[in-house]
Parts: sequence; C-alpha cells; structure tokens
Amino acid sequence: MNFSFHRSVDRIREASQFLPGGVSSNFRLGIAPTPLVFDHAEGPFLHDVDGNRLIDYYLGMGPMILGHRPEPVVEAVRRQLERGILFGGQSEVEFEAAELVCGMLPCAERVRFSSSGTEAVQAALRLARAVTGRGTIVKFEGHYHGWLDNILWSVAPTPDGMGAERTPVPQAGTAGQDAHAGQLIEVLSWNRLDLVEDRLGRGDVAAVIMEPAMCNTGAIFPEPGYLEGVRAACRKAGTILIFDEVITGFRVGPGGTQARLGVTPDLTIFGKAVANGFPVAGLAGSAALMDEFATGRKVMHGGTYNSQAITMAATVATLRSLQAPGTYEQLERQGHRLMTGVAAALRDAGLSATVTGFPQIFHVGFGLTSPPRNFRDIIGVDRAGYVRLTTRLLQHGVRVLERGAWFISTTHGDAVIDETIDGVRASLAGL
Repeated sequence: MNFSFHRSVDRIREASQFLPGGVSSNFRLGIAPTPLVFDHAEGPFLHDVDGNRLIDYYLGMGPMILGHRPEPVVEAVRRQLERGILFGGQSEVEFEAAELVCGMLPCAERVRFSSSGTEAVQAALRLARAVTGRGTIVKFEGHYHGWLDNILWSVAPTPDGMGAERTPVPQAGTAGQDAHAGQLIEVLSWNRLDLVEDRLGRGDVAAVIMEPAMCNTGAIFPEPGYLEGVRAACRKAGTILIFDEVITGFRVGPGGTQARLGVTPDLTIFGKAVANGFPVAGLAGSAALMDEFATGRKVMHGGTYNSQAITMAATVATLRSLQAPGTYEQLERQGHRLMTGVAAALRDAGLSATVTGFPQIFHVGFGLTSPPRNFRDIIGVDRAGYVRLTTRLLQHGVRVLERGAWFISTTHGDAVIDETIDGVRASLAGL
C-alpha cells in the first residue's frame, strides 16, 4: 500500500493562517507524519482529504464508542433539532438523560451536566472544598484532570525534576501557568496506599482525585486493595473521594470502573463515551453532596450550554444503545481479540512491549518488560519507537494514538480486527 497525506499537509499549512498550528487543540499537534484532515467517517472508518480509508482507534480520543455516525444517535439528534436547540431552561430529554446516568453509575444519586470534563472537574473540586471547609486537593503523577491552571500539575513530570517517590515535586504542565493556582494541590505517586494514608492522616485534605484506572498515561490497573484502602482512608479523614472516569465511564462497563472494580467514590466525573462524540460531561455523586449546588451552601455551578437539548438527545440515545443486551460483552470480546493479536504480533517480532488495560481501552508500552504500576514505571517507554510504528500503521490503513492508547467501538467487527492485526504484523517487520 502507498498512502499519501500530501493534501492534509497542504491544508494544515493553509489553515495555519487562521488557526495556530492549523488545529484547535494542542493535543492534535505533533502527529506523525502530519495532523490529518478528515472528510467523513462511518462505523470504524475515517476518510481523509487525501482519499485514504483508515481503521480508527483514536475514536475521537475516546468518545466514539458506538463508532462514527451510529443511526440511533443521528436520528435522535435529528428529531431534537426539529424541536429546539437551546432553551435557557430545562427539557424532558435532560431529565431522561439524568435518570439514565443515575441508574447506571453506582455513586450517582444526583447528576449535573457540563460541556467538558475540565469543567466537571472544577465543579467537583469546588464542591469538595465547600463541604469540607478545607483547601488541599491531592492528585497523582500522570493523572490528567483537565487543562486549567489549578489542576494541570505533574501530568507528565520530567524524571530529572520530579523528586523522590515519597516526596514528589509538583511540576507545572505548561508555559504561562499560574504558579499560585497550584498552592493547594499536592501530588503523590499513585498505587502507593501508604503515601495516601500518611498524607490524609493530617486531617486537612478536602479531596483526593484520581483516575481509578490510570488511562491517560498508560492503562494501569490499581494494585489489589489500593482503591479499597484509599476509600477507607478518605472516609476516616473526612475527605471526599473523586473518581475521574472521563475515559472509563460508560466505556469499560455500564457502571464504569467503579462498578467493575467494586469501589464507590463520593463523586464521579464522566464524559467522552456518554454521548458518542457530542460535547457532554458531568459530575455525579451522592444526594447529600450534590444537593449542595441547589440548597444549603448553594455552591455555584453554571454554564450556558450545560444540558443543551441536542447533546442530551445524543446522551439518551447513546446510553440506551449501550444498555442493549450483549453490547458490553461484544466490546469485551472484540477488544480482547485485538489485545491478544497485538501482543502476539509484538512477541513474534521479538520486541519488548506490554499490552495492558481493559479490552475497551488498552495501552501498548514499547520497551517495557513488565506491566507498569504507576507513572514512574511508564517513563521508560520507547515513545520514539512507538511513533515509528504508528506512522507505519498509517501505510496499512490503521490509525492509532501516538501515546499508546487504543480505543475500540461496537463497530470493530471480526474482519476489521483481523485487518488491523495483519497491519500491525506488516508494520512491525524490520522496525
């Protein structure tokens, strides 16, 4: 095969006259061989402006769990467009979406919708501080909770500046970040229960926020007993436990990681897969906490586009599709086939690599010889080598994220999985 991306190169260059770098998010910069420009998509396939058909494992960086243009979602949005777009008030479809979320997530007795996970994180932190009367938030190395100044700390800390594991040094995530915004953020190494217990013992932490399975950097499971131990430590200290399930919520199961692993937080942030590509996220939790937005302290939470009717129609259609019998079993089965096939191809090529995570979202760690336990273990990945692989995969019609994550949808059938594995084997030859 000979896939050309010249038209994408040209269009990115031309668009850079109006968009910095030709993109609207920095996470779309630096893609090898170029950021791609797309014309249309359907099912598991993307079609770019050069006329290439690519099997898609970006899936919009996670949201497209039903694949591209699923008819139930498209039809629900079309019907809602005939009824209205933005009311500046409530709608029946919003109430239906809220009831579905509360029926699926174990922690959810109440829910508030927003437009992005970044916004939902801010609501969670504000609520935790208001309820506890404390200021300090504990987060973990390698965990991403949005791009705002007060939480973008130690998402990808550099080895020479991160400090010892027992005493990490928080690192800002970007130039121009307000250093004062991080004064109430403390960073710990993840999967170390002793460190959490020691820190919470001071009794001054408002909230602990984490990905219950670390999927923004790698796809790493918690150690046995870790989540249970953190849950107990938070309860003892009067600290709010927040799970960031923007990636895993509604993707790894109807109840997210918390249902799959059996640990229920006080608050959960969700997004991405909940509306199959429409901008929906939210914060869910116990009635006692969530009602503080409306009564008692009346903690401020707003947003012009929160629960916009079109996005709520997409949410309802997506969640009802996911509730169809056999849906998650299919995702599990196909994802497992893909994980197994990729791992076998790597092994047969004689390359050291790990394939870890859930079948619905897994990670390939080039250069690792054993599954990572936290961010410090995953620093050793051969990112340059993996980018060479992802670039080669494009020549075999397969598009995967350069950071190692693979997302799967309900439309990735057997033939697509087989074609992908063949592409991996061909791309690894001589790498």
